[in-house]
Amino acid sequence: MPRPVINTEDCTACGSCVEVCPNGVLEIEDTSVSVVNEDECTACESCMEECPMGAITKIEED
Repeated sequence: MPRPVINTEDCTACGSCVEVCPNGVLEIEDTSVSVVNEDECTACESCMEECPMGAITKIEED
């Protein structure tokens, strides 16, 4: 199952991805966003599309 990966160097913690995620997978922590509930990720890619900095990618995991 794919999961989101946050590039913390590019992330500005604006929260756009957190707001758009339908399953509460992401959370703002300190100065960037973290994946806190990856088991709930459905790979909808909403977070990737919403991120103005392009700081979110996904990786495939078994």
